[in-house]
Amino acid sequence: MTVLLFALQAATLGATNYAVDAAMPAPAGKPSVADEFNTLDLSKWRFDIDRNPMGWPNNEKQYYAHDDRRENARIEKGALVIEARKEVLDKKRFADWGGQGYTSARLISKPGMGYGFYEVRAKLPCGRGIWPAIWLLPNGGKWPDEGEIDIMEMVGWDPNVIHATIHSGTYNHRLGTQRGAQKPVATSCTAFHNYQLDWRADSITIGVDGRAYMRVVNNQPGDKGAWPFTRPYQMILNVAVGGDWGGQKGIDDATFPQSMRVDYVRYWAR
Repeated sequence: MTVLLFALQAATLGATNYAVDAAMPAPAGKPSVADEFNTLDLSKWRFDIDRNPMGWPNNEKQYYAHDDRRENARIEKGALVIEARKEVLDKKRFADWGGQGYTSARLISKPGMGYGFYEVRAKLPCGRGIWPAIWLLPNGGKWPDEGEIDIMEMVGWDPNVIHATIHSGTYNHRLGTQRGAQKPVATSCTAFHNYQLDWRADSITIGVDGRAYMRVVNNQPGDKGAWPFTRPYQMILNVAVGGDWGGQKGIDDATFPQSMRVDYVRYWAR
């Protein structure tokens, strides 16, 4: 599981080859799974800290907090706040600290979610060197063979441009074959927006605020290298610092602390 859950993301992750423009309304009715973030519910989320001692992939610079460190993850005014901070920790207090110069948090949903419609309402951080993400991975297996779905990523050196990408054994950034699209969202750092995924057996569509901007269809049925997206995945909410993509143009320490705020997560099973 650990190998999969820190799937690599690199400087070439963004893609523009599967752009679409189509309506993408959220379903009516009550979601199958939802968190409105009135509290930080540890029955729904776990904190990923596995790689803290040795450092996180992609040359990222952050230490990810445990669930009791409210400086990095807390509830404020009905929203989850994931805050990246410029700070050096005390090894005597934080035994798993690996010498990182920044702290942040990475939450993984405990329930697995599969085919259906996802909506995450969030406001993003935009400082240079920051790398917020809302994404999905399955529990167990080897990356990229088991797949990855990136509902939203943004890098602070290119603010207000969001990216949607999917990865598999055949189509991934290591090979330069990843499939996805990008979209300007002028107020992504100053206002909440609805980041959406419509995941079906025959297609993956990603959009924002009721409008799709990326779609990939399963035109190679039965080929796991092209389409491993056939079982439940976990959702990941995190803010990385630096890294091969996020830190491509350096890190502006003057912008810290930087926070991603998540108003809610909703999932309608199909």
